[in-house]
Amino acid sequence: MAKRNQRLSRDVIVDCAMALADAEGLEAVTIRRLAQENGVTPMAMYWHFNDKEALLDALAAHLVEAVKLPPPSEAPWDAQLRDVLEAIAVALRPHPTVAGMAARQVLVADAGLELTERVLALLAEAGLEPHRAAEVATFLFCSVVALVAGDPGQREVVTPEDLEGRLRLKTATLTALPPTRFPHLIAAAPGLVSCFGQDDFFDLNLDLLVQGVRGIR
Repeated sequence: MAKRNQRLSRDVIVDCAMALADAEGLEAVTIRRLAQENGVTPMAMYWHFNDKEALLDALAAHLVEAVKLPPPSEAPWDAQLRDVLEAIAVALRPHPTVAGMAARQVLVADAGLELTERVLALLAEAGLEPHRAAEVATFLFCSVVALVAGDPGQREVVTPEDLEGRLRLKTATLTALPPTRFPHLIAAAPGLVSCFGQDDFFDLNLDLLVQGVRGIR
């Protein structure tokens, strides 16, 4: 959270809002709560944001601006697209509870416009017409957001011992199912309960997205 008595600014407020959203969820982000966290009156907040919607837009822009686009290269379009999708995931993964907010500013914030232009250019290089490229770009962005937002491994901080215990219990529950009805589910049980939050799980899903684009060319 923000330190009390430090100079209040838009950046300080946005950082505080992000920390609050990460810790307690987006519903906890209110003008009154942020004023309390910064040791000021709610009226002081309105010097920087007219209302909560303006604050949420700033929060969304902050997420988009965190995406560090890799520089263009001579690599094939699909390799470059994979790197861009990874950059989005890397920026959003620390904030799974608010990752979906990025969609508010991806076509508004300057960083979001640059991101969209890069993806559309790569899809054009792949041979997609503008309308189809727009559909695919939207799908790719929403898919990465959903991948991050749906990662339960980021929702709760637990000790390694507690996590191991939970995984063992889930695995035992699945492997105790009737084998004649669920043979494939039982065989995949360890992977089903432990894949979330792992880098290779995200890598696999990003590869699947890019492979899907290759398939519709």
